[in-house]
Amino acid sequence: MNVRDALVALGVMIIWGFNMPFAKYAMAQMSPIMMIALRFALTAALLLPFAKFPRGRMGSIALLSFTLGTVHFSLMFSGINGTDAALAAILSQTQVPFAALLAWAAFGDRPGWRGVLGQVVAFAGIFVLAGEPGTASNIGAVMLCIAGSLMWAVSTIQLKKLGPVNGTALNAWIALLAVPQLILVSAFIEDGQVEAIRSADWRLWASIVYQAVGVVIIGYVVWFRMLTRYSVSQTMPYTLLVPLFGVLGGHFFLDEPITWQRVVGGLLIIAGVAIILVRSPPVPAETVPPSGGPPAN
Repeated sequence: MNVRDALVALGVMIIWGFNMPFAKYAMAQMSPIMMIALRFALTAALLLPFAKFPRGRMGSIALLSFTLGTVHFSLMFSGINGTDAALAAILSQTQVPFAALLAWAAFGDRPGWRGVLGQVVAFAGIFVLAGEPGTASNIGAVMLCIAGSLMWAVSTIQLKKLGPVNGTALNAWIALLAVPQLILVSAFIEDGQVEAIRSADWRLWASIVYQAVGVVIIGYVVWFRMLTRYSVSQTMPYTLLVPLFGVLGGHFFLDEPITWQRVVGGLLIIAGVAIILVRSPPVPAETVPPSGGPPAN
């Protein structure tokens, strides 16, 4: 990979890593599920003019919009809302070992000794984080983040069964179909949405634009291009930088602490993910999980 593309890839990781601290700014004014609905509404409005109708695949995409767009994002961002952005950024990496386990169950994709080692190391990191003060005091939010990671892994199985599909169309239609679902869920379990929209300042809307335009549209356009130009072994290691920038963003923007458990647990999880990625087969750009950043933001 040449220097220019390496710097571009690094820029995408920074955008994705800073997503969680910026989302925390938005959730200070808006309930998390309604915030995701606004993010998807803007994403759909910007992408649909360029998205082809996915003939013969709408049923599968509708199901994916529920699993990924509604369930995953509702769980993950509700968890982020209740804990530190840095801790959530680290926990989001558990999506990879969950995906490896589900691929084994669904497709017989045996992980091999490296894959098993990676899963053991990654989950050992979770146990280390379990003793971290921020984890112990927000265990419900932490469990929501982990449940969100599991649902992301489920969506990767659906995505693999869906087969190659244009990334722009997939993101656009998932976003459009998820919006009414998210509004309905928000109406049942959240309150104050209308008043929050009326009283919101620029930070909420800046965060929504950052997530829709920066994280989804710019991030994925660039990343798809990288995946078509370079091998997975050259590109995927960059994704290990996402939690690093998430931790740094949480520390510098939100004054979140960096504890030894967070450092050790985070390094174990990232090391486990790295071991799994080393033995993973190439993944086409069209089948990369959409709408948020890898692992899903």
